[in-house]
Amino acid sequence: MVRWSSSRFHNGAFGGLLAGVLVLLALVVSGVTADIQLNETSSSAGLSWTPGNEESGIVIPKSDPGNESSVISAIVSEQDQLDGGFSSLEGMLQWAIGHSDPAALKQSAQDAQRLSAAELNKRQMEIKELMEKLKMPSDAQLMQTALDDLKNSSVPIEDRHRALEELLVLVEPIDNANDLAKLGGLALVVGELNHPASDIRTISAWVIGKASQNNALVQKQVLELGALSTLMKMVLSNSADEAIKALYAVSALIRNNVAGQDLFFSEAGDKLLMDVLSNSSSNIRLRRKTVSLVSDLAEGQLENPVREEHSCFGNQLFLKSIVDLTMSIDLDLQEKALLAIKNILQLKTGNAVILKDFCGLDDALERMTQELDGVTAEESDGDFAVSVENLRREVQMTFHKKLGEETGVGAS
Repeated sequence: MVRWSSSRFHNGAFGGLLAGVLVLLALVVSGVTADIQLNETSSSAGLSWTPGNEESGIVIPKSDPGNESSVISAIVSEQDQLDGGFSSLEGMLQWAIGHSDPAALKQSAQDAQRLSAAELNKRQMEIKELMEKLKMPSDAQLMQTALDDLKNSSVPIEDRHRALEELLVLVEPIDNANDLAKLGGLALVVGELNHPASDIRTISAWVIGKASQNNALVQKQVLELGALSTLMKMVLSNSADEAIKALYAVSALIRNNVAGQDLFFSEAGDKLLMDVLSNSSSNIRLRRKTVSLVSDLAEGQLENPVREEHSCFGNQLFLKSIVDLTMSIDLDLQEKALLAIKNILQLKTGNAVILKDFCGLDDALERMTQELDGVTAEESDGDFAVSVENLRREVQMTFHKKLGEETGVGAS
């Protein structure tokens, strides 16, 4: 169902539209609209309202007595709390019925039944005009409206931010993400990565990541626009939120994308990953997501064995930055580090000797088991600690097996 943007409702015309809805409501309850076709046939949504009367079975809940202005005020007040507005005219009518005084609504219906033919025809024309005003725009129209705001350099920053927020919701379906490029929207959003305001850069990266995820077409277009280099720089931002959203976009661009990975590594992506992992002052969420990306890259290499393994998986400093994460006090980070090590050990090279002699993986795994034994006694993290310990044992067995293969010595 198409989402009406809440921002489009907050204008001077909203009260007038709701007044028209109340007129329509009185006519519907009275039954005088029976021969009026109230259908929207746009591709974006369908609406069919069956007029009712006192015998229709509609139950009107009791509410505080009020007049038209008070009902409008109530609707506007509730509308401020909704994300996206009413989903259809039917929903708005149902809401109005539930929030109208039954006696007043009954009286309005009786008055409507006494309308002359000329007056009824006038009201019918008003309803048709109302329907035109309330037509729900298509996703493409909503995207175009948001993009028009981005094109306008004089638009206030809050409206710019709201336009990007709307795009964030709209690009989630893959068809909409593809349409964004056709509308010229990808280039506009990529341009916002250079905006002086961190909030704008952050949500722009988020939109790019959402549109690119599991979408080879959009990934290719974004890479061709040169966004990857900018996003990689943003990962080192002092703003944790900006860095996290930028890494999310980078991950969405290079996961399951050979061309994206080649470009990432050609621009020193392995150094970027190592800088984040080895910096103990980096945001913990950023470090978790970074080591998860390393794990995914190694797993992707396992799924494409014909490709030459990237040199980062044999880089001593790079590997040590991952092993050192096993000494973190954060169990979630420890688990993600173990998963990355497990995938790296399964690569053709495996580099078990480097992991032992330079990175001290043997000692790190032994320290982990002692720490996890202490955690398992704590009820809050007990189950998770047991799961991490099981993974640690699996990694240790894989490590010793790989070490024996590389050195020609049996597993110890």
